[in-house]
Amino acid sequence: MKTFRPLSEIAMDISMDWENVSPYAAPYLTAMHTLNSIYDAYYMDDAESIVIYFLGNATSWKGETARAVKKELKEMLDHKRKNPGSVLRHIYLY
Repeated sequence: MKTFRPLSEIAMDISMDWENVSPYAAPYLTAMHTLNSIYDAYYMDDAESIVIYFLGNATSWKGETARAVKKELKEMLDHKRKNPGSVLRHIYLY
């Protein structure tokens, strides 16, 4: 089974790398800081939608880190779509 990092950890990497976060992506990034799994929710929004909207509004974020993180998020979305009932395992590096 594929193992993914918590969304909050990914959000921290994004915040550290992306100096001027797009105002359109910022609300989704803020939500991602509170999420662990793609199966979580932020108020009335599911994590899957938050990640999709973040990716759609993060087109101005460029560079090696951006490419790697966007790929990781897309893999997470793809995994959820292929395994809608499963719960993702996480690596907690705390």
